[in-house]
Amino acid sequence: MAFHQDYLGVRQPAIGQLIRELRQTLQLTQEKFATQLGVTFPTINRWENGHATPSPLALRQIDTLLNQLSESSDATLRKRSQAMREKYFPVRELNA
Repeated sequence: MAFHQDYLGVRQPAIGQLIRELRQTLQLTQEKFATQLGVTFPTINRWENGHATPSPLALRQIDTLLNQLSESSDATLRKRSQAMREKYFPVRELNA
């Protein structure tokens, strides 16, 4: 099932890929990531597999996690955060 809406500026199913990559960067299982976001394991699983999309609140939490990574004292985490932002939030050129 393809989604055509934008979420955080990311198209579905890319949001599922972003969630998986973020979770793996944080070295969390789906269960632990779910606990951190206040959702259930099946919810994370559905998001990652493109069967559901995160709520606006969950999207804000995911964005907050990305921001925290970008401010990390760990250079590797900062680089991974930057790479995720570039991959999932490409800069769109504006026509003047």
